[in-house]
Amino acid sequence: MVRSKENLFGAYAFTAGVVLAIIIGLIQTTLGIGSSIPYIVLVILGLMIGFSRVGDSDSMTFLLASTSLVIVSGMGQSTLVFISNINSVLSSLSSILQALLVMFVPATIAMALKTVFSITNI
Repeated sequence: MVRSKENLFGAYAFTAGVVLAIIIGLIQTTLGIGSSIPYIVLVILGLMIGFSRVGDSDSMTFLLASTSLVIVSGMGQSTLVFISNINSVLSSLSSILQALLVMFVPATIAMALKTVFSITNI
């Protein structure tokens, strides 16, 4: 399989963002640190992912997967908030889902805007 170098930056930003979101979610729960700087980094990574160069077929796949992830993470996070007082593992999972939402919402919006503009040929 031949790898495309045009998509390499987006792939690295995506991987770094997911790992960072998991770390931020775990740190938020265990240490209780409430800084907004890690979330700003996640938003910037999300925008970089969304505006990275992706082919037409890959952009539709990304949009479908990221929209599904945003919906499920949002619903899962709001559901886990109610029962997070019972178990610290569920509280950690809720924080991780929140961090993933912070990264994927800007990425999905940027990719959707890019796709709409490419369809209209502006």
